[in-house]
Amino acid sequence: MVLSALPASPLPATTSMTGRQRFLAATRRQAVDVTPVWFMRQAGRSLPEYRALRERHDFMTVATSPDLAAAATLMPVDRLGVDGAVLFADIMLPLASLGVPFEIRPGIGPVIPRPIRTDADVERLTRIPAREATPYVLEALRLLKGSLGERAALLGFAGAPFTLACYLIEGQPAKEFPRAKALLYGQPETWHRLMQTLTLVTIDYLQAQIAAGADAVQLFDSWLGLLDPLSYAVMVLPYTRQIFAAIAPLAPAIHFSTGTVALLEQIGASGCSAVSVDWRLPLDVAWDCLGNDVGIQGNLDPALLLAPWNVVEREARAVLHRAGGRAGHIFNLGHGILPQTDPETIARIVRLVHGEG
Repeated sequence: MVLSALPASPLPATTSMTGRQRFLAATRRQAVDVTPVWFMRQAGRSLPEYRALRERHDFMTVATSPDLAAAATLMPVDRLGVDGAVLFADIMLPLASLGVPFEIRPGIGPVIPRPIRTDADVERLTRIPAREATPYVLEALRLLKGSLGERAALLGFAGAPFTLACYLIEGQPAKEFPRAKALLYGQPETWHRLMQTLTLVTIDYLQAQIAAGADAVQLFDSWLGLLDPLSYAVMVLPYTRQIFAAIAPLAPAIHFSTGTVALLEQIGASGCSAVSVDWRLPLDVAWDCLGNDVGIQGNLDPALLLAPWNVVEREARAVLHRAGGRAGHIFNLGHGILPQTDPETIARIVRLVHGEG
């Protein structure tokens, strides 16, 4: 597989940058003209044009139809002026490479009819290349590459092995994923075999996205906050490092998790380009925990966007103040945009961040 080379170095900070240049410079902790900004779930239920799209098509139809996924991805770029366009997809899509059927049930989330809980279950998993298992993802990226130009960086993403393992073992979302944690603690050999399989599939999936045009990628480890530092270090971190070691030479990679204050130092040493942090720790304190070798993304509380604008503005400025103009900050929320958020509030945050520099 021929992988795309990294783009040329961004312009110096004294020169006006495109959204793509600005975002990629920040992932490499280089100077920028203004702080780059994007939002998780920015192509989602808060946008009326997305709601109109979903009235005609269900979620999986949009996620697996390249033209529809590309259209949804472009909506927040067109309306909000963000510096990153994150592919409209779902973290469960790579399960197609494993031969694992699933469905997204409204009000529940991913449901897997045949959970993975034994050595025999792991043994029956397939390893179909991403280009064959999820061609619609790669075609959507190719379409977007031509449409975006320099307006925004194109972001691909994947679910991290731990988070995918939680769903695979549990069979559906759960508050604490007790079956998954029981397997991690009680069947460590089975756990490691499953994690290694998921790691190889994730590497292939992300490399294929980069080859199809993704400028950067984000690894979502949404349920990582369930673990203590020792369990993370032994049962998860080695696989995260494998992924970033394979991706880092090809494109910037961002690590996302929530509720992981106790794990930040370890996450910072995982090999990623930047770490997305939630609102539970002030941004400057979180950055001190991570160290100076990685950038940082975040970290406004999504619920704040439901407050009056004077509160939103105050807290957004506080995040920028804590970043202190250090190279490597990408403004974002600590998690995804809530459906009831006013799109104009999101647009005003973008204007504020770009105006503050």
